[in-house]
Amino acid sequence: MNAPPMTDSLAAQHRPSRLDGQAFPWHIFWIALFVRIAYMTLARTWHIRPYEGEFAFGYEMGRVARALATGYGFADPFHGHTGPTAWVPPLYPWILAGVFKVFGVYTAVSAWIILAFDCVLNALMLPALWEIACRCFNRKVALWSVWLWALYPAAMQYAVRWIWEMTLTTFLFTWVLVLALRMRRIGDESAASPNNLAPSTKSWALFGFLWAIIALSDPSLCLFLPVCGVWILLGSPHRKLWPRQILSAALAALIFIGCLAPWTIRNHRVFHHFIPLRANFGAELYLGNGPGATGLLMEYDHPFQAPDQFRLYRQMGEIAYSRWRGELAKHIIAADPARFLNLSLRRLYYFWFSVPHPGDEGILNEYGRNLNFQFTSIVGLFGLALALRRRIPAAGLFAWAFLLLPLTYYFVTVHARFRHPLEPLIAILAVYLFQSAEKSWEVRWFRRRKA
Repeated sequence: MNAPPMTDSLAAQHRPSRLDGQAFPWHIFWIALFVRIAYMTLARTWHIRPYEGEFAFGYEMGRVARALATGYGFADPFHGHTGPTAWVPPLYPWILAGVFKVFGVYTAVSAWIILAFDCVLNALMLPALWEIACRCFNRKVALWSVWLWALYPAAMQYAVRWIWEMTLTTFLFTWVLVLALRMRRIGDESAASPNNLAPSTKSWALFGFLWAIIALSDPSLCLFLPVCGVWILLGSPHRKLWPRQILSAALAALIFIGCLAPWTIRNHRVFHHFIPLRANFGAELYLGNGPGATGLLMEYDHPFQAPDQFRLYRQMGEIAYSRWRGELAKHIIAADPARFLNLSLRRLYYFWFSVPHPGDEGILNEYGRNLNFQFTSIVGLFGLALALRRRIPAAGLFAWAFLLLPLTYYFVTVHARFRHPLEPLIAILAVYLFQSAEKSWEVRWFRRRKA
């Protein structure tokens, strides 16, 4: 007996769709880019408040970029000249320093240029969302996902307002997910021979390079790197291909280490300590778990706000200061593990269901912001659960991303922007959830009509 046409349609949406003929609609990119640039320009978000000597212009990254552009090297993350630093990852300060070199340090033109750069990166995530959704779901999910990302204000908020690394990191992470799907041939039904099922050495090399760039932008995402690499390796079903794939993966690891090596060597030469990427973990651990902590970063005790802490930072040096505060944090955590567990559970809640945002925005605005944050997390998580239940291709990989990317923040500190690398996936999974609900309703309606 033939299945009803509507049931066939419902089943078809769970099969990997081929990308043949599924070209990305580039007009959506241009619309998204226009909206971002126009909003950023007309809302004057590039007009940075002259707070604490322009500190709000990129905060620590802006300070380091200023030092780079003015000949002091990678240094001075706070006030004045305090010497070399590894407080922040190097990639975004290097980019910002290039802008300062050409358009001036802390100028309005530099602010507009760097925000326009972020707007371009944010819009260039659209082809990545399209490919992820097409490979794992279908064209309808892809189309609604890219329109949602193109026009949804929360998707563009960091690109148009924040001079920081979130947009760059999210751009890189989204495209590395696309590369992983390509290497596993998810949604690609044109593999003609077993050899075509194995990722090429060139793809592995690009994989290692992209992850190195991510590490130089935001090292916390590297928790996901081993899982992503193993997931790709396990995609080769023919054991005879495994030795070659392991060698290719080893090449990717060498490229990853080689790209990080210059920065690590510089840190060792400057600080005489092994610092692979950044040196502020101990300070951040204390600021998230010290006396008076509520689960958020105690900014009032941070060197950029607290004069006494800045003096200690300057006197002790960055490495000694960070390690000292880290040791204090470890003693506090060991003395009261129940409190640390309570703070960690708070941060878990904040990460997914709204980080408190003290300020003068007004109760109604804060309520709307929280409701939006909570709703997107809920529908994204439900969409992930549905994808896992229906064994959608790569749903397991997405679940690992949801599990690992926030892990560091649960134990250290949390901010709404830390969720941003997951938001492209949240958008796709939310659309998938609602489309599935729509299809389920259509099937029930069709069956009632037939009865």
